[in-house]
Amino acid sequence: MSAPELRRIALCLQYDGSAFNGWQRQTNASSVQETLEAVIRQLDPHGPGHCSAAGRTDTGVHAAGQVVHFDTASPIPASRWPKALNGRLPASVRVVAATAVTPEWHACFSASYRRYRYTIYNGRRPNLFLSRWSWHRYQVLIEEERMRQALTAMLGHHDFGAFERAGSRRRHSRTSLQEVAVERHGDLISVEMQASGFLYGMVRLVMGQLVALGEGRLSRDEFQRRWQQRLRESVREAAPPQGLCLLRVGYPEPVFPEAAWYDCQPRFQLGISDPPDPAPESVPCSPIR
Repeated sequence: MSAPELRRIALCLQYDGSAFNGWQRQTNASSVQETLEAVIRQLDPHGPGHCSAAGRTDTGVHAAGQVVHFDTASPIPASRWPKALNGRLPASVRVVAATAVTPEWHACFSASYRRYRYTIYNGRRPNLFLSRWSWHRYQVLIEEERMRQALTAMLGHHDFGAFERAGSRRRHSRTSLQEVAVERHGDLISVEMQASGFLYGMVRLVMGQLVALGEGRLSRDEFQRRWQQRLRESVREAAPPQGLCLLRVGYPEPVFPEAAWYDCQPRFQLGISDPPDPAPESVPCSPIR
């Protein structure tokens, strides 16, 4: 009996990273990959059941536009996969779009960029509804213009080895930072970075340094020296994961409708508060091992 013919399906999905120990399947820990693959196997017990993602988000990191592909022997039309999956997935994972792609198309290797957004809450009062989606920095008013200038200077193709966590399997630490943006809306600061690819832990390490810069604890010259001279030993703190979201993944040819893919992380709107006062609710930087 011949093996069933396989089709390749691409998914665009969102997930609340606080419910998982990252994207990648792990032993004795809940992951998005394991959760999604288990449901795909329910719907297609004869298919491979393996998913490949555009980006391997870490524990606690969210996704608004993660892209995944899998091969299936099921006759379910591509357009019906979101409903079929969402009816079985936990509420912390939602498939927002699906489409058929060629067998050569790959969620990771066909991508031309990944874009992340990091959200900082710079108000002095804690806010329960922001705590899972932002980093609360309340000690001083952050100067976002200093952050913007330093980040803009990093645009282009460089060696970013200063912002790579131990354990990376990459053969080198060079990548192209394509676009950046730093915006303040009241007490909320959003920082976006778009690159052809990111090093392991890169965005959170960069954010830890940028916040130190914006708070006046680090000079722009020292920030520049650290990344240009790849002084990894000087980069000792990372921003916590809950403020980070994989915003979208881009491809040479559009894969999903723009409404389901382009900018799907909602932005909170808050008024401008007084300069922050010290309080015990802030989340500290995460030490890097």
